[in-house]
Formats: sequence, structure tokens, C-alpha cells
Amino acid sequence: MAILYALVARGSVMLAEFTAASTNASAIARQILDKIPGDNDINVSYSQDRYIFHVKRTDGLTVLCMADESAGRRIPFAFLEDIHQRFVRTYGRAIFSALPYGMNDEFSRVLSQQMEYYSSDPNADRINRLKGEMGQVRNVMIENIDKVLERGDRLELLVDKTANMQGNTFRFRKQTRRLRNTVWWRNVKLTYAF
Repeated sequence: MAILYALVARGSVMLAEFTAASTNASAIARQILDKIPGDNDINVSYSQDRYIFHVKRTDGLTVLCMADESAGRRIPFAFLEDIHQRFVRTYGRAIFSALPYGMNDEFSRVLSQQMEYYSSDPNADRINRLKGEMGQVRNVMIENIDKVLERGDRLELLVDKTANMQGNTFRFRKQTRRLRNTVWWRNVKLTYAF
């Protein structure tokens, strides 16, 4: 599992948290919350052993997660952005007056579900999903180009046959005229002979 721990806090007041593994992530997260300077919006990552703590602070709300090193940065920060939006949408202005762990009962389930989604679902990573979609579009385009080329070959063959038929028509017309003239002269000669 890529994301193992997540929390939402206002300053150093934890509002909700969830852990998927028994680690000391909660203690480390508290230390990180205490050390984050000021109230500025930040996106930062801290390394601890083989885990990386990713932090996103926006509008006084801090969202933090602990992930394996293998998760990189893109997926955890997409997770943090999603959690931030869900939390603000769910609680609105109540965030600024909530008691410690005031939203933990309800929101820990959301944290759990989203951790599972971002850890195991390949569609969670937008870039990989877009690459997959681009690959599908590319394959469809290649098929379409192949069909157009086949159609072009068939059109060339049709043009060649049409040109051939036009040449045959011209020869047939010429031979028909010659035959008609020959028959007319024979009729004229026979008429004089009688």
C-alpha cells in the first residue's frame, strides 16, 4: 500500500486522522505540524526512514500523509489535494472552530477510502491515466490512417480502371466510326452497281 497514514489539521490542532498500519506516524506528524513555519500556503515533503511525509497547507488547513518512497510525489499530492477539497466541501466554515478530533468519526472513513483508492487504483494517477488514454487514441488514429491508406489504394485502382475504360471507349468509338464508314461506302458502291 502506497499511502499509509493521513491527517487533517488546523494549525497544530488535529481534526481527523486515519492510519492503515501500526507505525509511529502520528507522533512524527505532530512534530512536523509543530515545525511547519508560519501560515503560508506550502507543499513540502519530509523523509523519515523509508517513508515520506507529504504536507499541503492551504488557507490555514493542513493535510498530511505518509507514503512509501515508491509512491513518488505525484500520487500523494493528488491525494492531499482531493482530501483538502472534500474536507472543505464537507465542513465549510466549521473547520475554524472545531475541537481537536472533532471531525474524526465521520472523516476518518473518507480518509480510509481515499487512501485505498490512491494506493491501489491505477486511475488515481492522472498522468498515467492520460498516458493510457493517449495510447488508446494513438491506436485508433493508426487504425484510421491504415483504413484511409487502404481506401486510397482502392481509389487508385478505381482511377486506373476508369482510365482504362475511357481508353477502351475511345478505341471502340473510333472502330465503330470506321466500320460505319466502311459499310456506308459499300452501300454506295452497291447502289451504283445496280
